[in-house]
Amino acid sequence: METEKIKNGAWGVLFLLFLANLFNFFDRTIPAIIVEPIRKEWGLGDTELGVISAIFTVVYAAAGIPLGRLADRISRKQIIGWGLGVWSLFTAINGIAWNYISFLLIRAGVGIGEASYAPAANSMIGDLFKSEKRARAIGIFMLGLPLGLMLAFFSVGFIIKAFGTWRAAFYVAAVPGLVLAILFFFIKEPERGVMDNMAHSGHVARPFRKILQVKTMWWIILSGLTFNFAAYATNAFMVPMLQRFFHMPLIQAALSTGVIVGITGLIALTGGGWIADRLHARYKNGRLAFGTISLFLGSILVFFALRLEATNIGLFIALYSLGWLLCYNYYTTVYPAVQDVIAPKLRASAMALYFAAMYLLGAAVGPVIVGWISDTIALNHFEGPTSTGSMEFSKGIGLHHAMYSVPLTILATALFMFLAMKHFVGDSRAMREGK
Repeated sequence: METEKIKNGAWGVLFLLFLANLFNFFDRTIPAIIVEPIRKEWGLGDTELGVISAIFTVVYAAAGIPLGRLADRISRKQIIGWGLGVWSLFTAINGIAWNYISFLLIRAGVGIGEASYAPAANSMIGDLFKSEKRARAIGIFMLGLPLGLMLAFFSVGFIIKAFGTWRAAFYVAAVPGLVLAILFFFIKEPERGVMDNMAHSGHVARPFRKILQVKTMWWIILSGLTFNFAAYATNAFMVPMLQRFFHMPLIQAALSTGVIVGITGLIALTGGGWIADRLHARYKNGRLAFGTISLFLGSILVFFALRLEATNIGLFIALYSLGWLLCYNYYTTVYPAVQDVIAPKLRASAMALYFAAMYLLGAAVGPVIVGWISDTIALNHFEGPTSTGSMEFSKGIGLHHAMYSVPLTILATALFMFLAMKHFVGDSRAMREGK
């Protein structure tokens, strides 16, 4: 009877989790859109701009480990509610940043709040839906990513134009998050392990050692490093690259980025989750195989998009968008795989470990390395024989060339997913047998 009640209310809880994920990505995307205004206001280089993304992700990853362990021990809805309130409050405070250092410190506060969310949310989804439906559930949950990006890229430029300052975007973004935080305190939390017919046995000694004994997790963690390198480099630098290399105004560059990283995800996460579940039902390695092939093809399309000249903006957007659409299948194939190889009592901890590794060594590193490569190439171009005498032109060349690291790391992701397939079937069986 209790299980039936959970099943009946699962979609409602999933909808709230989706909304929270949407505002999660909306809030964290704003700095990527205001890159050029704050670069010029505070005289920053691309390396310093990359650090803005890095400071958020480093704090996010570090705070995620203890918060993930906490989510395996106490109420997940309480962790989500308080975390959502904290990150929304710091988002509002971001609007009063008076210099580069203050902006960095406030972004760190946002990172602490957001770190509470993903491990608790993914753990809860595992207890709301059975294994054969999890890719679709994860797909709906992860729709918050592209829709949050779309909402940010499609609205922030207009908010800035309407209020005359980039600061207004942070004030507007904070309001819905604070309202949603209150709602989470009133949901019914599912029992741990109820959808896997496994009782939650409480405390586990050496939980991270237990998680890392699962070989599939090693390759999944490595895939997270490389994929988030590519994803955060794209999210952080697509708008300024379109402005500098393709000479687009801010609003048009933001809207184009919304198509590339937003609309593509909307399509992929709805259709991709359904395809992944169908393949999982027919083939034991169906999900991961689907993700591997998608990432491989996506890397090729992104590479050829970057090979285009600045005059081919329409074709660039089309090729990069198609490649990124395929890359979104990462989420609906890898996230359910974690649920399938890790016992319910350790899922929040496993997701926290996975997120910590991929954010510290992937998402945090990606924008900084791409920014450093961009600055280096730009300076060499400006001082070289092909220089036009314009540093702004050289910055466009530098950032465009630095983005070639994106298809390379996507290709590495496909390789790591392929290697995860070798251990997935055995590790999944061991989880179900309680070994």
